[in-house]
Amino acid sequence: MTLETINKQTGDKPKLVIIWMHGLGADGNDFAPVVPQFAIPNLPIKFIFPHAPKIPVTVNGGMVMRAWYDITMMDIGKHADKKGVLDSAELIKELIQEQIDQGFSYEQIVLAGFSQGSAMALHLVTTMPEKIAGVIALSGYLPIPESLSQKINLSTPFFMGHGTQDPVVPFTLGTKSKQQLEQFGYKIDWNTYPIQHGVSMEEINDIKQWLIKIFV
Repeated sequence: MTLETINKQTGDKPKLVIIWMHGLGADGNDFAPVVPQFAIPNLPIKFIFPHAPKIPVTVNGGMVMRAWYDITMMDIGKHADKKGVLDSAELIKELIQEQIDQGFSYEQIVLAGFSQGSAMALHLVTTMPEKIAGVIALSGYLPIPESLSQKINLSTPFFMGHGTQDPVVPFTLGTKSKQQLEQFGYKIDWNTYPIQHGVSMEEINDIKQWLIKIFV
């Protein structure tokens, strides 16, 4: 299968591509409205918001919804659906390859995501050998921490943000993943917010400033 996407741009001849993956039960429309907030002079950006496949989700009574992988128990840091993560990773790699085929380089591609989408971004950047431009991981965690086995993308800049009152992806789980990444050699720009499971305008602005710092 090929992922359906919503594509938007902040200007002509984009210099950067951000592939932004949504959370459980949402779709690509979830973050598309934030695109105007990223109008940065001299940095036109192409945004790609893919829709995850529709699968039954165990913790939601087997209800079919958009998800990058199954969640089998409320303690999401345990018993990861490794096959689901790996299958979705292949679909996202196809999206990346489409951008390469259109003339972009890997070093123009940023992987971004919220919650499950953030977990996918973190999994991909730590397992794919190609050097990518950056990672924006919001309210996420490492879904398969044991996949940290190779020194891949160590120089890639990371923006990680997490709400300190998050009841869905616990702040402690996000912090643990951040620490695991740092212990492995990744450089993390870590940002916390006094919110629950979501993204605030303060966080969006911090991401914008991070993009300017890294890419302008």
